[in-house]
Amino acid sequence: MISSSMEKKVVLITGGSSGIGKTTGAYLASKGMKVYGTTRNLGTHTSFPDFTLLELDVNKAETIEKAVAHIIAEQGRLDVLINNAGVGITGPIEETPIDEINKAFNTNLNGPIRMIQAVLPQMREQGSGLIINITYIAGYMGLPFRGIYSATKGSLELVTEALRMETKSFGIELVNLAPGDFATNIASGRYHAPVLDDSPYRAYGKTLKNINDDVDAAQDPILVAEKIFAIIYRRNPKGHFLVGTFMQRLSVFFKRILPAKTFEKLLLNHYKLS
Repeated sequence: MISSSMEKKVVLITGGSSGIGKTTGAYLASKGMKVYGTTRNLGTHTSFPDFTLLELDVNKAETIEKAVAHIIAEQGRLDVLINNAGVGITGPIEETPIDEINKAFNTNLNGPIRMIQAVLPQMREQGSGLIINITYIAGYMGLPFRGIYSATKGSLELVTEALRMETKSFGIELVNLAPGDFATNIASGRYHAPVLDDSPYRAYGKTLKNINDDVDAAQDPILVAEKIFAIIYRRNPKGHFLVGTFMQRLSVFFKRILPAKTFEKLLLNHYKLS
């Protein structure tokens, strides 16, 4: 049930210059919220009319502290943090460099934790706040050639569960929102292990093409924005939300109810690995 209290919210969205972040920021701003988005390079967005952009890198604590302090100085409060910034990574785990794996975890898991640590003192002081962590439906399951990405998002899901209990007495809510595939530019910035002619993982090249095709033909990210808006005004939100196609959401249900080997066989058949 959405609250009847529709007071103006001050919102901070990481990764706000493109994709889901930009669409969400513009949508929330159109609903009367004061929205701040972030980008790692403010100089590349000199003309950005939708909402205020701040320079912030989730891997650099000093940029996080500066941006959060700026918002609090201007608005006196921070109501909602949306941890949206992230990086993609694909490839056979055996052929994925450890350095790239560490980079993915640093951005997709440690980055949101840094942001949460930065905003919690203000939210605790004001006695309220909402943190929405954007994860991924694949974070509920290990997908072949996306195992590291799934692991980063699955880890964030568990961190959120713990934080919900740690901060409950402060009036702060934390939720996960797991989207399926949406039409964004994530593929352009994703690290993908090279497709090698002599690799034993011959299915990887075809899987990578299918992943990219799925993103290109995916749903409009406005659906994520609408879901976020509903969550913001929901009393006592639950810890986990999904947004995606029927089949994507059904896959999470199957993961919960099917025997492990049966679900694994479904994935093997889907990826033509059996």
